[in-house]
Amino acid sequence: MNGKIDIYYDDEGDFLEITIANPPKESYCEDVDEDVFIRRDEKTGEVVGIGILNFKKHTKDLKDILVKVPVKINFELTEPLKA
Repeated sequence: MNGKIDIYYDDEGDFLEITIANPPKESYCEDVDEDVFIRRDEKTGEVVGIGILNFKKHTKDLKDILVKVPVKINFELTEPLKA
C-alpha cells in the first residue's frame, strides 16, 4: 500500500480497517484468516486495505495474524513529535 493511510475502528462492531486514503472504486476482498481479509484493487491486484472483524478477540494473536497478511506497512512521521 502506498500513499496516505486511513485507520478506522468501530468499537460497537469491533471492526478495524486500514485503507489507503483513496481506494479504487473497483476492489474485491480476499480472506487471509478467520475474521481477517485484505482488499485488492481489481485492476492491479495491489493490496489497498486490511480488515479485521472481532478485533478485540484477535488482539492477543495480532502478531500472528499480521504475519499471514501479505502487506508491509511503513510508518513515517509527517511532523516532529512534541515532548
